[in-house]
Amino acid sequence: MYIVSNLVKVTIPNYLAGLPIPDSIGGWFRLGVRDWLSLIPPAVVVGGISYYSYETIKKARAAGNGQVNPGVRKDINKVVDFIDIEDITEKVSLCRCWRSKNWPYCDGAHGAHNKATGDNVGPAVVKHKENK
Repeated sequence: MYIVSNLVKVTIPNYLAGLPIPDSIGGWFRLGVRDWLSLIPPAVVVGGISYYSYETIKKARAAGNGQVNPGVRKDINKVVDFIDIEDITEKVSLCRCWRSKNWPYCDGAHGAHNKATGDNVGPAVVKHKENK
């Protein structure tokens, strides 16, 4: 932990303090070749973080507006299903990705969802106690 602490508290601040960042706009024109070369690593880091952030935001926007339920019974305020455990004879797979066309039962739609989003959701499998 000392290495990380020293890096954050001492090494990086000393490195940044040593960069030739001018106080005025005209100072940028007076920088030498070595000064410009020393500004390349931090510029690459800032550019990389910016690009990664942009791609993450773009992916999140493409995924939708943040709603989990894209279309199951959208005409009601809250989707609630009751399944009597006594009605389950062997086992039942219940959808957890909200993409099933056979809601609340799983129809395998999570496979396409996982592939498109990089998610890893699967069904909730409920077994009757007597049929382990």
